[in-house]
Amino acid sequence: MTQSDTFTHHRLLLYYKGDISALMLFAQHSNGSICFPEPLPALSSALEPEEFITEKVSTHPAMLVNNINQLLQLDNDLLRIEPEFSEQIDAPGGIITVHMVRFMLLDPPHKLMQSRDCRMRTLPELRGRPPAEMELLRRAYAKVM
Repeated sequence: MTQSDTFTHHRLLLYYKGDISALMLFAQHSNGSICFPEPLPALSSALEPEEFITEKVSTHPAMLVNNINQLLQLDNDLLRIEPEFSEQIDAPGGIITVHMVRFMLLDPPHKLMQSRDCRMRTLPELRGRPPAEMELLRRAYAKVM
């Protein structure tokens, strides 16, 4: 299974949360998307929890973290999956499951992500993203805070 196959039906939200300040930042591609490694397809929409579809075979989130570490050339101990967050997006190619991954750092990874052509953004800076991404951000913020 190639990395692109791994992420056909999966995406990751990469975020940073300051333990003292409660500052919350999300990684954003240069293309504007908050989903890694690639944006959600056009016409995607978030499913409500009661609409979630149970997968018979699922990819373990740790594998997704390992793959994003390779893609972004990150150290293996930098990101940790948030086990309590798994959202489903209805997309033209099928259901996409989105997981949250936290940067395990004391300070925001601004320079690190800039070197990967990405930026760390606050929620207000991300206004105007497509509806499915805005709903993911809302749910992520509610889960973490």
